[in-house]
Amino acid sequence: MNIKRVLSPNLFQVSLTIVFILLFTYACTKAPITGRNQFILVTQDQELQMGDVAYTEVVNSSKISKNPEYNAAVKRVAGRIAGVANRPDFEWEYTVIDEDKTINAFALPGGKIGVYTGILKVAQTDAGLATVLSHEVGHATARHGGERITAGLLSQIGAVGLAAALGGSGMDPNLTYGIMQAYGLGVQVGGILPFSRSQESEADRIGLIYMARAGYDPRESVLFWQRMAEATKNSQRPPEFLSTHPDNGTRIANLQRHMPEAMRVYTTSKKAPNNKINFK
Repeated sequence: MNIKRVLSPNLFQVSLTIVFILLFTYACTKAPITGRNQFILVTQDQELQMGDVAYTEVVNSSKISKNPEYNAAVKRVAGRIAGVANRPDFEWEYTVIDEDKTINAFALPGGKIGVYTGILKVAQTDAGLATVLSHEVGHATARHGGERITAGLLSQIGAVGLAAALGGSGMDPNLTYGIMQAYGLGVQVGGILPFSRSQESEADRIGLIYMARAGYDPRESVLFWQRMAEATKNSQRPPEFLSTHPDNGTRIANLQRHMPEAMRVYTTSKKAPNNKINFK
């Protein structure tokens, strides 16, 4: 049945508007700490399922560290961060992955956290590790994964609509192809990459507050990113506008800008011990 034929043009437009209003009402939420309005088309249950699947795949395909010092440090610090993240619905799990050359960590929807051993030497202390883990937990609590899926879906919808419009225009196929390529590049450089960098900056800010709430000195975050800059100075990185992450200098500047807010939180928190991580 063609709904346009059943409904008058005005009624069809009104009905379509109502559908979009309901969709946006259902999909709109706010990020923690920053209060930024978000538009997410996937449900939290769907995110949790995807997080579980991805976490299982990573754990099953990775060498898991048996180092008791590393595991104790991650559980100790992650437990404090999780305790202030205000997500009792998350089933927190922590895994240390034995890859000394990988300077990275991740947190998936539902509180599944993975830490590669390579980043522990950059962290050096509990407070350094708290910088890493609070940032990753910030991604999870702000539902950045769901936002990225939504951004991908919207860009695909835009591409389909553009292709349909160009296909019916009688335009030269080579020109059509060029326009579609330009659209894809524009979406990536002008939309998806800046959006990804803004999420990273937001996770830094959320993480700064989380580590302060958990009793870790937020000023340690600046020292961590200075060590990260030194540890990765020889790595090949694209210019910032072509990267998914802000460069280290940008991150440090943003952290310093939000430091007064974090220090106010830190002064009222129960202080955590800043143990030094022993490497073996």
